[in-house]
Amino acid sequence: MLLKRDTKHMKFNTKTIHGGQHDTDPAYGSVMPPIYQTSTYAQSTPGGHKGFEYSRSGNPTRAALERSLASIENGNFGLAFGSGLAAIDAVVKLLQPGDEVVSTNDLYGGSYRLFTKIFEGFGIKFHFIGMENAANIEKYITDKTKLIWVETPTNPMMNIIDIKAAAAIAKKHDILLAVDNTFATPYLQQPLDLGADIVMHSATKYLGGHSDVVMGALVVKDKELADRLYFVQNASGAVCGPQDSFLVLRGIKTLHIRMQRHCENGKAIAQYLNQHPKIEKVYWPGFADHPNHEIAKSQMRDFGGMISFVTKGNDYNEAIKIVENLKVFTLAESLGGVESLAGHPASMTHASIPKEEREKTGVVDSLIRLSVGIEDIDDLIADLEQAIG
Repeated sequence: MLLKRDTKHMKFNTKTIHGGQHDTDPAYGSVMPPIYQTSTYAQSTPGGHKGFEYSRSGNPTRAALERSLASIENGNFGLAFGSGLAAIDAVVKLLQPGDEVVSTNDLYGGSYRLFTKIFEGFGIKFHFIGMENAANIEKYITDKTKLIWVETPTNPMMNIIDIKAAAAIAKKHDILLAVDNTFATPYLQQPLDLGADIVMHSATKYLGGHSDVVMGALVVKDKELADRLYFVQNASGAVCGPQDSFLVLRGIKTLHIRMQRHCENGKAIAQYLNQHPKIEKVYWPGFADHPNHEIAKSQMRDFGGMISFVTKGNDYNEAIKIVENLKVFTLAESLGGVESLAGHPASMTHASIPKEEREKTGVVDSLIRLSVGIEDIDDLIADLEQAIG
């Protein structure tokens, strides 16, 4: 019989439910890990405790989530943070003044803001480059480069970056490769298996899946790297609470079935928009003419529920009118929930990136980003039809 702790021999759909988890809670046999809503733990003698001393350093509910995160990403160590940006912050805190980072230039605006407005002030240099051709990365590597930062698919242009190729470059130069896997989730791709050193998630999105929690996550295989990150996590203190840990752990248990429907609905909407006479361009890696479609096929199991598109004429006001007219899609920031969301990156998620810089990557004034939910596809298409007109 397959034991719940035998994570390495589980298929992904089983890992989401049982991966890294104990058979039952040892206290009363509860099937779900309890919410340990406590800040501290009794000790029998100084230093004599049952594995937990203070909940910033460790909490049983958070520990259960961190084991689950490690399991679904095929890693050995998971870390949960108060937000996705707190997780990214911890990674960059591995660096020193004078170090350099090569980052994709098409990335979440909050990541760009953290890199440029916070860490550049501490003497870390960032190179923002196009990574559609992974060979371009090597041109920017110097003896000061310590980290390559990758998003794939990228936010919001859905560019695909070859993780295996980026990993080969990172290993050649003995530098870390971190991959933001938020859009794809481990259901679609597992970057550690492709050679990445660190996987990052905004667990707020698909992992939580219900738009009711803010959280970040890191997963690694290497113990020395994990220990360095655990130190930063504890020293900086940007941890998540037990209630949020419980919610994300619960969300992960349905990740596989939610992602299947996200992918099905995403494909149908991408195809619908691609044939619409008022739509100029649809960005979705499942199209055969997507620049890195073959790479997407090789490193992803499917193409996800994130789509961006631009209207003909690149009219800002037309784009605003569309998102305001939507009834089933909700105009809101964030993504990855069961409900469908629409956003206008230029004025919302990517407003922190200067107009000139964001337009270089394709984030023009008429770009609309959709997070396709798991509603009935006919209702979603009908909503887009009436909104676009």
